[in-house]
Amino acid sequence: MEKFMIQGGTPLSGEIVAAGNKNAALPIMAACLLTDEELMLANVPRIRDVEAQVALLERLGVKAAWTSDNELRLQADAVTDTEVDEELAKAIRASFLLAGPLLARFGQVRMPPPGGDSIGRRRIDAHLDAFRDMGAQIRGARWLEIAAREGGLAPCRIFMDEPSVMATENALMAAALTEGPTTISNAASEPHVQDLARLLVKMGAQIDGVGSNVMTVHGRDKLGGADHTVCPDHIEVASFMALAAATGGELRIRETEPDDLLMVRRQFRRLGLQSMIEGRDVLVPPEQPLEIKVDVGEMTPKIDDGPWPAFPADLTSIALALATQARGEILIFEKMFENRLFFVDKLVAMGARITLCDPHRAIVNGPSRLHGERVDSPDIRAGMAMLIAALAAEGTSEIGRVEQIDRGYERIDLRLRDLGARIERVSVEAVPA
Repeated sequence: MEKFMIQGGTPLSGEIVAAGNKNAALPIMAACLLTDEELMLANVPRIRDVEAQVALLERLGVKAAWTSDNELRLQADAVTDTEVDEELAKAIRASFLLAGPLLARFGQVRMPPPGGDSIGRRRIDAHLDAFRDMGAQIRGARWLEIAAREGGLAPCRIFMDEPSVMATENALMAAALTEGPTTISNAASEPHVQDLARLLVKMGAQIDGVGSNVMTVHGRDKLGGADHTVCPDHIEVASFMALAAATGGELRIRETEPDDLLMVRRQFRRLGLQSMIEGRDVLVPPEQPLEIKVDVGEMTPKIDDGPWPAFPADLTSIALALATQARGEILIFEKMFENRLFFVDKLVAMGARITLCDPHRAIVNGPSRLHGERVDSPDIRAGMAMLIAALAAEGTSEIGRVEQIDRGYERIDLRLRDLGARIERVSVEAVPA
């Protein structure tokens, strides 16, 4: 076990390169199961969730090798097992992304319950509905046995009852290896979904409508290998933008995808965070006077999340932490996950003025003069929110359960130190129950 010791009050300044998108890398890695040929993946983030996905794939018989720091070679030419390991699956929700490719290629899969963050109810019904639409039969409640009909999956029209990112990705992978046209309506269209679609095209599928909520996959009976570079992580880019603004620093974030940041930059401007684009770089100017922009008619402004291209749910925690340093009042409305905001008591303990109205809404009044405190990270994004608060606070903060942050942010302490942060990773001895 490890914790972060942070001395706050230092502006974060300098340059940083955006890491690969974790939520793109995980389904792209699962797609190796669609072929017996080799996938060569670049810009893969070295984080806990990726390592957990590698372990799951290796348990199934996939050959996996890191050829450099962020380059991963995968080949599933010797896979015979279609039962996903339960203990390894507990580590990440993305374990369920193995269902679609295993079902399409081998005609069956046995799936344990997926793990992941405790941010609220996260249903898998949309995945199963898509498989049923393609002709699969599903048995079981906790463990799921999913089997294609004789002759394999069938092309069809799938209508998602919600634009679930992972369900869309599972449907895309299954359809890519199902010969004929499959249309997915009410599909998720996040940047990581688009990146998976680009990989599947390289592997031999034809996909129309990438980036929209209606995609038609012209699948093949055989897919090949491919070389692919994982897209930059817009969630990480936004996190670093907030870190710089909250501490009054000047930051250049390199190798981003500016089109993925349009809504993020617009919503951050409500908090007074101004940014500029130079080529593929995002620039955050120093010492910004963060001030919340009131809506026309003196109405209380809000930042709320939703399916792409709305403001990402993964950034509501980060926006809330940044709002504690902005002058004025704003409503943070987390619509998608009922437990996402249950970390705000930790920011309140640091001096933030936050009123939690209900599981989905919090009113933030700023700026707050934060002070160091001892807190634990309940999930990836709440952990980053607490990092933002700690680096903006006066005094020393201690953040426990940093393995949660490590699941989504690569070498975060080392990269922050390069920007001037006073942060140390400290080992903690486990206390016997």
